Amino acid sequence: MTGEHAGEIVQFDNVGLRYGTDREVLSDVSFTLYPGSFYFLTGASGAGKTSLLKLLYLAQRPSRGMIRMFGADAITLPRERLPALRRRLGVVFQDFRLVQHLSAFDNVALPLRVAGVAERELQKPVTDMLEWVGLADRMHARPATLSGGEQQRVAIARAVIGRPDMLVADEPTGNVDPEMAIKLLRLFEALNRLGTTVVVATHDIHLLKKVPDSLIMRLEKGRLSDPTGALRYPPRPSTAGRG
Repeated sequence: MTGEHAGEIVQFDNVGLRYGTDREVLSDVSFTLYPGSFYFLTGASGAGKTSLLKLLYLAQRPSRGMIRMFGADAITLPRERLPALRRRLGVVFQDFRLVQHLSAFDNVALPLRVAGVAERELQKPVTDMLEWVGLADRMHARPATLSGGEQQRVAIARAVIGRPDMLVADEPTGNVDPEMAIKLLRLFEALNRLGTTVVVATHDIHLLKKVPDSLIMRLEKGRLSDPTGALRYPPRPSTAGRG
């Protein structure tokens, strides 16, 4: 491995997480994510997948342990520097979190506007993205008038429109039919080939075989097992260096 693919994008070291005085929902979690790799995070309901994703997209701080992201200590980083770090992330939430008073177009355009992209320069990429996810005819609709599957696709389009350094997706195919699920996975793969690290949490074991170069991280009762060596070793050059 060489160049930009030689380092780490995320490192967890003995991370634990508890809410209040309850027992830990994550215990002694250690792993490294490498640039340009594709990871599936699996586990039974209640295993801690969503909690781990919250740590990854900086919505939660751990109770103990160390997290480094893009070369910075994400735990001790001053609060004013967190927004810049978060802008390097794309997140697909399980509950979508669309802005209800904005159209599908404006929801997808939001990350580009926040990044300062001129209006004349965002029309085509946003329109193309909505067309790709099958919503060209719904771009002016507000979330309340969209089905659950349509809202999911808007949320995914919003997460990937800015080509983030890392995409974190929580059950991104849970509200779409099998054909659209595969199409969305292909979108994630295309983004991955451009260099984005992708982490997809899913309980659907059938999806794991749909991305040949993917690595699998499995949570069991708050602890991470390592069936494909994803946590200890960099991925093969053919995985990390694509594109």
